Amino acid sequence: MSNMSNMSNITPVDITVTSAYQTKFGELWDKSLYDLIAETIHGVLKNSSLEKKDIEIVYFANKMASQACDQNHISAIINQILGTQVPVIRIEAACASGGVAVSQACLALESGKYKRALIIGAEKMTDLPVDQISYDLMHAASQQERDAGLTFVGLYALLAKKYLITFDATEKDLALPSAKNHKHAQSNPKAQFPFEISVEKIMASPLVADPIRLLHCSPITDGAAAVIIEKNKNNKNKIKIVASAQAGDTLALSQRETLTTLPATTHSAQIAYTQAGISPQDISFAEIHDCFSIAEILAVEDLGFCKKGTGFRAMRNGDFSMGGACPVNISGGLKACGHPVGATGVKQIVEIVTQLQNPTHTKLKKPLVGLAHNIGGTGGTAVIHILTK
Repeated sequence: MSNMSNMSNITPVDITVTSAYQTKFGELWDKSLYDLIAETIHGVLKNSSLEKKDIEIVYFANKMASQACDQNHISAIINQILGTQVPVIRIEAACASGGVAVSQACLALESGKYKRALIIGAEKMTDLPVDQISYDLMHAASQQERDAGLTFVGLYALLAKKYLITFDATEKDLALPSAKNHKHAQSNPKAQFPFEISVEKIMASPLVADPIRLLHCSPITDGAAAVIIEKNKNNKNKIKIVASAQAGDTLALSQRETLTTLPATTHSAQIAYTQAGISPQDISFAEIHDCFSIAEILAVEDLGFCKKGTGFRAMRNGDFSMGGACPVNISGGLKACGHPVGATGVKQIVEIVTQLQNPTHTKLKKPLVGLAHNIGGTGGTAVIHILTK
């Protein structure tokens, strides 16, 4: 059970985002992990007035370099690209690696030891066969689940089946997040799949693990993203991180008290709302971790955007679509924009910064406050960031 007895100890966050950059997401056959990191460093510096020498510390989010790229010790590669000797810390927290890297960088700045940090998330996944990538991804699950022959599709299928039965939702409802996010991705040139897919086509796609079908699943993706953050940067036109919260849970689903909520999300969200001094209803838009469609339905409820068991009904009503009360995954989310595991949490920050700086191309009414929600595994790690201008 979540223990929120120390809420009085939660302190506000005040970090400025100086620059943000994202590569194209997709099957990038002509780019190596080194290429993606180098492009991202060059891009995020170009979007700022900073030089390589201005970076004081780097946090690098990555899960699969050793398996997919046969490469470890990425910190030295980053210093090689930067031409510096700054500390580089690699963060691995499964699919939440990017969010944790941002959170740890915020802590470093809040400590006062550093004033500026570069966060990079990068993953090169498409050079290996799908079955090998699926096997490697399962290192983020428990040994018991692996021994049982489960994959992450199977684990999320257990969550989906329990949800459908408990709240009388339908398989059509399970297709709604994917259809919505593909529609949103049409306006994102960096997305892996920037095109619409109908609910009917999603429901007709092959069954992978009942009730999850192929088009309920996020893809295997190459890509990278980066942000530079600073402390004590007084500029009213800058984007601020006003909350950064991380929580955890058991590795194995069998050790959970419930399969219809992810307590790590509810716990980290409550901390983040307290840090920011706001409620869920103050969030203008959100980037949510939709590794599978059921994950987004659980998240909109766990984040307090609607009551438990009503997320699918809110999606039927269009509450999380463009023009709705709180648009979710304007980028296309993991499903349509792509899911290069270590980069996803950083890319969510990049997307929110982009929307806060220039909301006109997506026609957001009042993009005042954005929330990023990043999950590791089946909710063993959850990270929430709240940003505002």
